Amino acid sequence: MEKLKAKLIELVRDEEGLTTVEYAIAGSLVGLAVVQAFTDLGTQVGTTIYGLEEAIGGGGAPAP
Repeated sequence: MEKLKAKLIELVRDEEGLTTVEYAIAGSLVGLAVVQAFTDLGTQVGTTIYGLEEAIGGGGAPAP
């Protein structure tokens, strides 16, 4: 039982696993930022194209 307790304490104190978790969290945040940026960009591009269609008299409905 003491060996198990010692191994658990060693596992908790091991900072290598913590580093992996930190990289995973940072990677997730970067991924979310990229998705948000492209979503916003896509919305702006759609709005611009719709505005151009209106300006030249296309009268098309905005794409969903």
